[in-house]
Amino acid sequence: MVNLNQESHSIAPLLSELPDKKYFTIGEVAKICQLKSHVLRYWEQVFPQLEPSKRRGRRYYQRADLELVLEIKSLLHEQGFTIPGAKVKLTKKSAPIKENLACSEQTKALELLQLMQQELQTFRTYIKQRF
Repeated sequence: MVNLNQESHSIAPLLSELPDKKYFTIGEVAKICQLKSHVLRYWEQVFPQLEPSKRRGRRYYQRADLELVLEIKSLLHEQGFTIPGAKVKLTKKSAPIKENLACSEQTKALELLQLMQQELQTFRTYIKQRF
């Protein structure tokens, strides 16, 4: 999702004016973002985060995709980033989220292992008492 901080202040009004739809066609996204559809198709190749769903050969963008397109446009056209620079910026932005997920998964796995260890110890004690 787009972080609406001082870097992307110019896209905030556009986000509030988006139609309340689940999916947008490439033509609608191009019109909303004031870009050509071939630019959007190129950005899909360059930015791995931008991955609209495709059905029957047509692209369908969700709101999160549209917000990402607006952020990419802001980085490239307004903030003067190069494509490699924008890729790095977007990657760094998503890295903490991935790290938090990984940490959360590790914590859950550790808790599960500790629970299993306790259950095995209880079972071991039960077996010793029975036999």
